[in-house]
Amino acid sequence: MAELFAYCLHLVGRKRRDPGDDVVSRLCAVVGVTDDEIATHAMVLLFAGHETSAVQIGVGVRMLLENPAQWQLLRDRPELVATAAEELLRACDASSLPRYARHELTIGDTDIAAGDLVLLGVASANHDRAAFTHPEQVDITRQESAHFLFGYGPRYCLGAPLARLELQVAFGQLVARFPTLTFAVDPATLRERDDIFTGGLTALPVRW
Repeated sequence: MAELFAYCLHLVGRKRRDPGDDVVSRLCAVVGVTDDEIATHAMVLLFAGHETSAVQIGVGVRMLLENPAQWQLLRDRPELVATAAEELLRACDASSLPRYARHELTIGDTDIAAGDLVLLGVASANHDRAAFTHPEQVDITRQESAHFLFGYGPRYCLGAPLARLELQVAFGQLVARFPTLTFAVDPATLRERDDIFTGGLTALPVRW
């Protein structure tokens, strides 16, 4: 994250010297906005607005191809793309979110001090058997769609509507343009990224 912020700060300096038709240049033109503020906004837009959706497209395609019956169902019934996108969001094993406790608290038998780093396994709520029938299965017709991947309450993801739209367009176009899509390698050889907490795949070789 520090490296990304440094990159965005460098980008702000470049756009102040040579502005273009882009978001960072427009933020630079706003009077009273500091370089640090613009770099922070740029980092959030790049990371939350692009990286997360790009990762989820790859993860979703992997889950569909690992479940050929579900891929076939989506090909046969493209009107299911919206529920498919929700199910793929629910079923994914999202990485833990790093947060710092603002206050001292106790969860179960664990005492957490103010300032402690806490890794939140948000996706675990989406596999709760009390809330979802057979949560370990991918079912693009599932009606239990109230998952927690975008958070809840005042911390709900601001970009959730855009992310949903992006995923629906991506999966809709995939089944329309590449109906014979399949793995080009043994899926057991696919490797997860470990250099960033959004996770995702290092590569997803496919053929059609």
